Parts: sequence; structure tokens; C-alpha cells
Amino acid sequence: MSTVGALLIVKNEEEKLAECLDSLSTWVDQIVVVDSGSTDSTCEIAKKYTKHVYSHCEWPGFGKQRQVAQSYLTTDWVFAIDADEVVTDELKQSILKETKSTERALFSVNRLSSAFGKQIRYSGWSPDWIVRLYPREMAGYNDALVHEKVIASKDIPKRKLSGYLLHDTYESLHHYSVKTTSYLKAWSDDREGRPSSLSKALLHAFACFIKMYIIKRGFLDGTHGFVLAWLAAHSTFYKYIDLWLRGRKK
Repeated sequence: MSTVGALLIVKNEEEKLAECLDSLSTWVDQIVVVDSGSTDSTCEIAKKYTKHVYSHCEWPGFGKQRQVAQSYLTTDWVFAIDADEVVTDELKQSILKETKSTERALFSVNRLSSAFGKQIRYSGWSPDWIVRLYPREMAGYNDALVHEKVIASKDIPKRKLSGYLLHDTYESLHHYSVKTTSYLKAWSDDREGRPSSLSKALLHAFACFIKMYIIKRGFLDGTHGFVLAWLAAHSTFYKYIDLWLRGRKK
């Protein structure tokens, strides 16, 4: 029988971690949690579900931290999940079915995300297919500081799982600000030295809003769609202005 291991990297996730682990604990064979310096009860909560809780406080970026977590797994399959995500029963059954097969493939899950208390069905957020299930000895994460991806040999097939992975991404505007700040810095760090300008920042921000709100039909998400498009445009402006300011400083 093939075994499935869950991979989590966390920091200060005491509010959501238990619900995530509850959705895993009855069917996965191993849960590995790598903490990057939590100051709340995250580790204590994790230890109620698994003995495989490790601390790696020197942050190397998302990709490398997931590699560290995978190094502790011993299962045939890896299922990567974040602390603010929950596996639905349909997704669980799909994972168990596919991992019993002799075929080795990269499996994508469809995330259904919520922001500020509402599920977002448009705005470019849904459908949101992302590789999260893969054979441990045939694939792993790249070294990206942010927006890390699973990489494998080109000949490995790609498949889709049924059922949603529920993602509670932003609870409040403060939560949005805290969560995105590290992503924005990592994005700029990864691209430092590339040219940017005020006009490029404005153009990318405007294009981001139009794409998200009009082309991706964010207006169908109501007020939430407008707010998310505006926030995304602001974040885009921030990223390119940060690059520009770093270049001028040098």
C-alpha cells in the first residue's frame, strides 16, 4: 500500500492550524510540520497531531523551506498544504484513490479561496489549479524565495484531483497587510538589479486592476471583487516602485 505524507511550513498559525490538521489526521500516514520561529502556540498545537515538528528559524525562502520539510518525510507520496487550508472529503477520497494506483504523476488540486469572509469565484482566483500531490522520490520544490513550484522530470504525467482545497486567505485588511508584506519583499529580493521606473509601476498596477476586475470578471464578486482588484493593483505598484528605489539607492 502506498503511503501519503502531509508537508507543512508554518509561522504563527495558532488560529487556523488545528482545523487544517483535523482535515488530515485521520487518513495521512505522516504529518511533518516545519516551523520558522513562531511566537504563539503554533508548535504546541502541531505536537498534538504529530511527533514530526521541527524548528528552522533561519528563513531561506519558501521553496527551500519546503525542501527542508520534505527531507523529513518517509512516505511514498507528498501532499503539500498550508495552515490556512482545509481538505474537503471529496478531495480526500480523490487523493486516496489516486495514490493507490501504480501510476506516478503530479496531481493538481483546485483551491477555492475566501477573502474577508466571502468565497471568491471570479477575479482570476477560481479555478485555481496548483500541484500539491506528487511522488516523493520523483519531484520536489524549486529554490524560489516566493511563489515556489513543484518541479519534476518532463516525462512525468500531470493529472487533476476532484474536490476543493478550501483556502481562507485573508480575514481582515490588517491580516492582508501582514501576510503580503513578506511576499512583496521576497518578490523584490528575487528580482533585485532588474530595471524599473515610476511609469512601469503605474502601468503594471493599472493593467493588474483591469485584468482582475474586468477581464477576469472580478465585478461578479461584488464589492469584494473591487476591493481585491484595488489591493492587487496597489501591491503591484509597491513591487515595481521598490525595485526602482533600490536601483536609485545603488
